[in-house]
Amino acid sequence: MSTVVHERSSTGFQHEVVMYDGVEGYVDATVPFITRGLEAGETVLVVVPAQKIALLRSALGSRAENVMFRDMEQAGRNPARIIPLWKEFLQDVAGSRRVRGIGEPIYEGRGQQELDECQRHERLLNEAFRSSPAWQLLCPYDTRALPGDVIAQAHRTHPWVLGLGDADTELPSSNADFVDAALGASTLAGTLPPPPPGLRVLHFEGGSLDMVRGFVRAHAQTAGLDTHQVNDLLLAVNEIATNSLRYGGGQGELRVWRVDQHLVCEVRDAGVITDPLIGRHWPDHLDHGGRGVWLANQLCDLVQIRSSAQGTVVRLHLHGVAA
Repeated sequence: MSTVVHERSSTGFQHEVVMYDGVEGYVDATVPFITRGLEAGETVLVVVPAQKIALLRSALGSRAENVMFRDMEQAGRNPARIIPLWKEFLQDVAGSRRVRGIGEPIYEGRGQQELDECQRHERLLNEAFRSSPAWQLLCPYDTRALPGDVIAQAHRTHPWVLGLGDADTELPSSNADFVDAALGASTLAGTLPPPPPGLRVLHFEGGSLDMVRGFVRAHAQTAGLDTHQVNDLLLAVNEIATNSLRYGGGQGELRVWRVDQHLVCEVRDAGVITDPLIGRHWPDHLDHGGRGVWLANQLCDLVQIRSSAQGTVVRLHLHGVAA
């Protein structure tokens, strides 16, 4: 893995980062980018937290009527849903006009595990749109609210950086800190924080999915989930456990625990996942395991996957558990 400097191109995906400090800095960093797109007749989609949407609407005035907005805290609560959102946007406007977007997946209030997955998401954006038609995505980072290591990582995941002094131009600078790593199975490598001690563990194999669902249901009801949440979690765990039976050696291990207001289900098996974008593109009938991970991402607030030659861990989080 090496650090490289890219030459700016008028084609393909232009993934840009801009640093801002406070409310005024946010407006200075984003509004000129939006207005340039509108003046060029481009379609503009802004996916940021609701508070930032209100700020931008106020700053843009009547021009906000020509901008599409989505609340990142809802649409991108699970970071694995963000790439499909951008793909759907591009597909909807394909062939009609150029597009640009603003996406702010990393914002104050994200938990550490959410931050980890958001940083993986930023890396995966470069892979997901490597061969896409030309479009620009600007990612704002709050230097006042976010830790220094998060800011440093943002420079490593964006090929282009827009300085506030460049806000009125179309020419962000090539980012010498960007690390263009070949993405593959290594993207899924690493470990997750250990679960709390003393957990009950359910080993399952072919024919025991009823037992898996019963195990999850008992823990979910004890944790105070409502019927809708219980059903979502049962479906998500069932899909991941089915993948273990089909692609993970015919058996697996299930653990369930509660952390604060979160319920967590973890499935382990001996399989290996090599697709770094699994669960982030629409599955078809040929996808091996992709359908299950896709559904889990739609049903859960956070899905973490770690996979290596030693096996695969899929951890599903559901928020909003009653105290």
